[in-house]
Amino acid sequence: MRDHEARPGVRVLDRGVEFSVYSENAAGMELCLFTPDGTETAHLPVSHERGNMFRLLVDGLKPGQRYGYRAFGRYDPMAGHWFDSSKLLVDPYAREIDAPYRYDPRLGQYGVETADIVPKSVVVPDLGDEPGHIDLPDGAFIYEAGVKSLTKLNPHVPESIRGTVAALGHPAVVEHLQKIGADAIELMPVTAWIDERHLRDLGLTNAWGYNPVTFMAPDPRLCPGGIAELREAVAALHKAGIAVILDLVFNHSGESDQFGGTLSFRGLDNATYYRLAEDDPSVFINDTGCGNTIACDHPMVRRYIIDSLRFFVTQAGIDGFRFDLAPILGRTRQGFDTHAETLDAILSDPALKGRTMIAEPWDIGPGGYQLGHFPAPFLEWNDRARDDMRRFWRGDPNMTGLLADALSGSSHIFSVRDQHVTRSVNFIAAHDGFSLHDVTAYVHKHNGPNGESNRDGHDENFSWNNGIEGETDNGVVLSRRRQDIKALLATLFASRGAIMLKAGDEGGMTQYGNNNAYCQDNETTWIDWHAMDDELIAYTGELAALRRQFSVFSETGFFTEDEVTWLRPDGDSMSVEDWEAAECDSLSVVLSTTERASGSPTRLAILINRSHGEMAFRLPERDAHGWHSLADRKRGIVEIALAPRSVSFYAEMLSEAG
Repeated sequence: MRDHEARPGVRVLDRGVEFSVYSENAAGMELCLFTPDGTETAHLPVSHERGNMFRLLVDGLKPGQRYGYRAFGRYDPMAGHWFDSSKLLVDPYAREIDAPYRYDPRLGQYGVETADIVPKSVVVPDLGDEPGHIDLPDGAFIYEAGVKSLTKLNPHVPESIRGTVAALGHPAVVEHLQKIGADAIELMPVTAWIDERHLRDLGLTNAWGYNPVTFMAPDPRLCPGGIAELREAVAALHKAGIAVILDLVFNHSGESDQFGGTLSFRGLDNATYYRLAEDDPSVFINDTGCGNTIACDHPMVRRYIIDSLRFFVTQAGIDGFRFDLAPILGRTRQGFDTHAETLDAILSDPALKGRTMIAEPWDIGPGGYQLGHFPAPFLEWNDRARDDMRRFWRGDPNMTGLLADALSGSSHIFSVRDQHVTRSVNFIAAHDGFSLHDVTAYVHKHNGPNGESNRDGHDENFSWNNGIEGETDNGVVLSRRRQDIKALLATLFASRGAIMLKAGDEGGMTQYGNNNAYCQDNETTWIDWHAMDDELIAYTGELAALRRQFSVFSETGFFTEDEVTWLRPDGDSMSVEDWEAAECDSLSVVLSTTERASGSPTRLAILINRSHGEMAFRLPERDAHGWHSLADRKRGIVEIALAPRSVSFYAEMLSEAG
């Protein structure tokens, strides 16, 4: 084989299996073969070839073979090298592992054998032709969900597959996604992760999966059938018209800091895979807050990232990706670069063309907040819109203009680089933080069960409790909370750009005030389907249908004066004084749009009353067919008495076209 054909990972050939692994600094490499019960059957030296590639073809091997590596070299952590041949290492390119990662102190002890506690990589062949994919529409409704939290307690899913990827393709799950009108499901990490080392002593486990070790292999706890199971679930969702987005973590690994374990990257070539301090290579740069930072600007790491994305596209038909702490992907020694080679490589790779790319645009490193600075067509999580929507409904002063900007796609953020479209993903709650219900029920975080004396998680949540902190059976308080949840949902669904809803929020799920529930792999994060509010679920579906009914919600260009009019409750245009008023409990917007079914040009009015009393609104009159309510289809409306703490929608057809 010619050198230019060398590639990392395994290749299944007619005569056997070829193994390849990359290391710039290893002095030697050994391939270890195992039986399914973990018995080591061979340890074979691997040839060091050009391009820092170690390669070996083993005749007679078949798919299903278990294997791992041992790397030889300097054990000199002060110089950034952690080679330790007593450590069995998982192939970074492993497509499957035979057991979950489990933290054990021996993983971090030099010279201590770990073959009995480290998962074995499994040889997996390609699954055949590339599956089809779904192009996510502009203004898509994305449903963020953890596999286990979504399905573990679903009584309509067979118990044998609850909590697994297979459950995602079950009709009960698919029908729920269709009921609420989701265009896509964004899966929190399904790749294999390890629990943070402090959780063991607390009797807790990681519920979110944002602590990966290898970036391709699905976690056996969530996906016991491997990539084939994921492919089947994606196919079932595609059949229902629902796209699938994977949340991937390329910013750090679960090997953590110098006190962590040696499982893969660290043992193969610590100085290549991780970013180390230039003046002291014993120090792991920690721009992630997780103990280490992946060196995404290294050419081989860049290749690994692209190969991982290609793997999920070609083998499972994944339609898009959300990148956790995405500025890491654009970091160089000089800081974040919008045109960093790794970001450019993601957007230019032919195999990834047409896939949706979503950035979480912040990390904790220098210059780590990069909202609005990712290259198009990256979409970006918009935490400013989240906070402004929350603050408006909390009753904060001087919020009118900020809410209007959030509803308009945050032009002040996304137009800074001469762009003419929004790339915002608007949300009010996500996995990280309060649930939507808890935004209306808790002023303070209640993270005691996490074992960190309530020090973890955000302190400022822009939340309120409607008079009683936490859970209550007070009917008045519960009614107010449901009203506020509906108002927040309507505000989100009325915003320009893509929108995202956290699983469970459509039914009023609580996390009991825990705003950092990453280690609550229990009923705190599992959706209790018996407790879900059917009225809120139906309302969510109605809002999604409204977004599909009018073209304005699938357009991403910033509004022109001809497309939008901002009004006072009396129907007159907003003045400068109105915009600048500290206390303003209302906002009306009239949008020019098209009603899709009829093709008719339409005016759509969105009326917002955040006060605790009924408020009178007047719609602008025109010689047309009159305004009608989208809630009850009542026609001929001009004067409206809008209920407290509510959002209402009205439409006026401007012709009988269609």
